[in-house]
This record gives sequence, C-alpha cells and structure tokens, in this order.
Amino acid sequence: MSAEAVEKRSFGIAAAEEESAALIEQDVARGLENFPVRVWPLGAGPRPKPFQYTPDHVAGPGADIDPTQITFPGCACVKTPCLPGTCSCLRHENNYDDNLCLRDIGLEAKYAKPVFECNVLCHCGEHCRNRVVQNGLQFCLQVFQTDKKGWGLQTLETIPKGRFVCEYAGEILGFSEVQRRIHLQTPHDPNYIIAIREHIYNGQVMETFVDPTYIGNIGRFLNHSCEPNLLMIPVRIDSMVPKLALFAARDILPGEELSYDYSGRFLNQISSKDKERIDHEQLRKPQLRKPCYCGAPSCATFLPYDSSLYWFPLGKPDTS
Repeated sequence: MSAEAVEKRSFGIAAAEEESAALIEQDVARGLENFPVRVWPLGAGPRPKPFQYTPDHVAGPGADIDPTQITFPGCACVKTPCLPGTCSCLRHENNYDDNLCLRDIGLEAKYAKPVFECNVLCHCGEHCRNRVVQNGLQFCLQVFQTDKKGWGLQTLETIPKGRFVCEYAGEILGFSEVQRRIHLQTPHDPNYIIAIREHIYNGQVMETFVDPTYIGNIGRFLNHSCEPNLLMIPVRIDSMVPKLALFAARDILPGEELSYDYSGRFLNQISSKDKERIDHEQLRKPQLRKPCYCGAPSCATFLPYDSSLYWFPLGKPDTS
C-alpha cells in the first residue's frame, strides 16, 4: 500500500471516529441504550444540565442493598418454556402476554402484583417471554423542551398499551441522605427523588428511594400528568432492589409527551380518602406546593409531593 493510500485510509478512520464521537455527544444516553436518545431541536441551543448516564440503578449514600448484587436464584427451565407452576420465577401467572405486554392492567385490577423476571442465573434462554424490562429500550424516544415544564420526553413511534417503555433509574439512597438532599433544594430546583413504598405482609412496608439528579437515565426527563399515559411498576430481576419500570397505560401515538403520576397511584386511580389527605397536606404546607402544568381536564392544579421526605429543623415533622 502506498503512503498516499495509507494516509487516506487513516484520514477516513479518523473522520469515522470523529463522526461516531459526535453522534454519541448528541445522544443523551451516551450510547448506553439500544437506541440513541437525542435532544430536539438538534444543533445549537439550550441543552439539559450535564449528568452521569446509567441505564441501571447504582448504590448511593446510605443504600442498604447494592442494586447490582445478585440475590435471587435462577430457574431450572431448560427444555421447557417458563410457565407458572413449573418456573420458580413465575409463582402464580405470566407477567407478560405473547406480545410482551404487561398483563393485568385493566380497570378490574386493584393493586400492582409483584413482577419477578427471569435473571442472570436462570437456565432459560435470552428469548424467554419472562425477560422484558431487562432488555432495555425498545422504542425511539426524544428529549425536548416544553413550554412550561422544562425538559420532557416524547415518543417518536406508536407504543401499544402494556408495552414496557423505560425505567426510572438512578442512585439508590438511604432515608437520611434523601432528607439531606431535599433540604438543600431551593424552591426553583426540580425534585427528581422518588419514594416507592411496597406493602408486603403483616403491615410491613418496603421503601426504595431513587434519585437520578446526578446519576440517572432518561426517566429523569419524564414529567407529571394528572392523566398520564405511563404506569410505574416495581419489577425485580437479579436483586431485591426493584427496577422502576414504566409501561404504557394506553396506546401512545408518535409525538406524544410521555408522563406518569408522581404520586405513584396504581392504574392512575385515586380514592376519595387519598384525595382528601393530599388536599390537606397541600393546604397545610403551601410553601411546598408547585404548580402543575399538565393541562389535563382533571388537573389538580399542584404537583403531588411526599411530605414525609421533607426535613424539619427540630428533627421531626410538623404535626399541626
């Protein structure tokens, strides 16, 4: 090969590497998802504040359990498919139907049922029907600037009801660290911290605190809606720390903004008792209220908030 040919080839490789680096730079997910997630509009203009991207939870200050630690045994399904009754990961019924849609999200369901997917120790193959959330992003999504809500996330293609959309991933925190971070927030700072409380048995409650502010995934761009098109379900795969998986609550069309209910109500429903409690908390602490701009006909005017996460100077909440 001549010196000129070598030089051209080297130039071509360098140009390709530069183009690849530029594409990754435009990708909010930094090449860590199945599809690039770009910011609209392209080119120069406002961009989201920098953060470290992770598609999965990471252990943060005060975390009791490392979310990367494998704590579940695998199933022994080798020659037969994973089915309820024979697969140890499926205790009662299938989690997903033949179209990979989450089952039991109809109006007849009263609460979120536990979802356990097959894990890294399972003997079943990668095409097992009980592996959905772990396969990551399956739809093209885009970060965009909203009129009043800051950055948002929208879909570029149709998402059928029940399909997995994305996770809400970030640092797993201890309760004291959650309170410390919230105490440092100003009224103008967005709050990304979410608290998941799962009622298990004998009145016991399992709490998981996730903060994608500094380390997180595209879920941090999801805005609240009083009539959301996504539903958050805790899904466990390798660890007792649940993945906060967001599924389509209805058919979602291209160009629609993706949203979920920050209060975490199952099937986006609220009882009269819960509504009364939320209204009371908002009236009791008006300084914590932030306006809701979802524009839904049933908009509650203010964003939901969890008063138990707020830090009070005397070390205990105000009971007035």
